Amino acid sequence: MNETTFAVLGTGGIGRRALEVSTHKGWLTPVAACDRRGVAVDDDGLDVEELLESTEGNIDNEVAADGGTATASAGVKQHGEGKGVVASEQARPSADPICEIIDHGDEIDAVLLALPNYEHDFIPRTADRFVEGGYSGVLVDVLKRSRVIGMLDERATAFEDAAITFVCGAGATPGLLTGAAALAAQSFVEIEEVEIWWGVGLKSGYEDNRGTVREDIAHLPGYDIETARELSDEEIEAIIDEHDGVIEFEDMEHADDVLLERAGVCDAEDVTVGGVLDVRSDEKPTTTTVRVTGRTFDGGTATNTFRLGDETSMEANVNGPALGYLKAAVRRNRAGEYGVFGPAELMPGF
Repeated sequence: MNETTFAVLGTGGIGRRALEVSTHKGWLTPVAACDRRGVAVDDDGLDVEELLESTEGNIDNEVAADGGTATASAGVKQHGEGKGVVASEQARPSADPICEIIDHGDEIDAVLLALPNYEHDFIPRTADRFVEGGYSGVLVDVLKRSRVIGMLDERATAFEDAAITFVCGAGATPGLLTGAAALAAQSFVEIEEVEIWWGVGLKSGYEDNRGTVREDIAHLPGYDIETARELSDEEIEAIIDEHDGVIEFEDMEHADDVLLERAGVCDAEDVTVGGVLDVRSDEKPTTTTVRVTGRTFDGGTATNTFRLGDETSMEANVNGPALGYLKAAVRRNRAGEYGVFGPAELMPGF
């Protein structure tokens, strides 16, 4: 009942680590992976070790929603003639890799959308293609933008009609920390404040995490997703230098706020998200913490706190929950529950 096949759209940092983590999950079989230039499909299961080894240092992690070339080039490392997935002996070039994934949809229980979020409607438009292509199953993303949740909710009926179960914001934040906040809130009858504060150390630096760093820079004062998207690598490296490699963020537009509100936990305006990114160190610059302050039924006021261990990596905290929510979504889908779900509405499987 738990045996699950899945595909990964986008083989940048998140996609690659999802494939790697999947090898530790006996119930999960990766059968497809793609980027904007190529696709690897094997209904019996991909050779993940070969795929990762052959594409190391040759990442091409963007897939345009129309199957062609993505509009942003950030986060793409291109070396040699065979760029991205096509460097693997299991892969082949493709003019429309998403279409090829959809065409194999009958063999794919779930799809992880490990795609960059440089356009607000990029993830929703990608989901539209799966609906239009007749896919039925599970779609999971790890998006960070609050405004995208509404776009997905607008498609809820289309997902239901297509027998698609969509889990939005299923990484660390939003995702694991959103769910932790929802659990911590159960002690209270009224929530006063939810504070999410994260710390990330990028052991492999900017070179291997271009998409993640670029998305985070979009939250700095004076920047937004459009301006950050247009920054050259040199300009981003200059911003990193200005902060000595350690960048602090406040009042980020992470989707935790609207996801907690749609789950009935609290108002979006009562949620704040911030954190510290160290681009040059393995060590986390601060402990990732969720603090939920509220009033109990008997009149007390208290704060429930959840902390992640400093030893857990960003990759572990994003991809572990993403696959856990994927498992939960497959169970819902097989039970006939379709539509849009947030991480505060599901308990991830293990």
